[in-house]
Amino acid sequence: MQESVTENSKQKRNIQVADRFVTLAGRLPIEIEPDLCKECGLCVEACPPKVLRISNNLNVMGYHPVEYIGRGCTSCGICFYVCPEPGAITIHKKVR
Repeated sequence: MQESVTENSKQKRNIQVADRFVTLAGRLPIEIEPDLCKECGLCVEACPPKVLRISNNLNVMGYHPVEYIGRGCTSCGICFYVCPEPGAITIHKKVR
């Protein structure tokens, strides 16, 4: 049973990763590693433009990870700073 759950999670994650990098010259302004997220919700509450939400999907640890809604991120980095999990959130800023 555990193997099928893990395999299904990996397959879903690969699909999500492929969908994540579509805009902003090949990258979204924010990248969230779903398997590192522990559903604390700090980033969702702290996000000024409110572009993060708790996903309906489960990660490999059984948590509902945070997901980016797809538009409106200002790359301010507040979500990155409030996240207690190192490496769960990466912010991409435009080079000027």
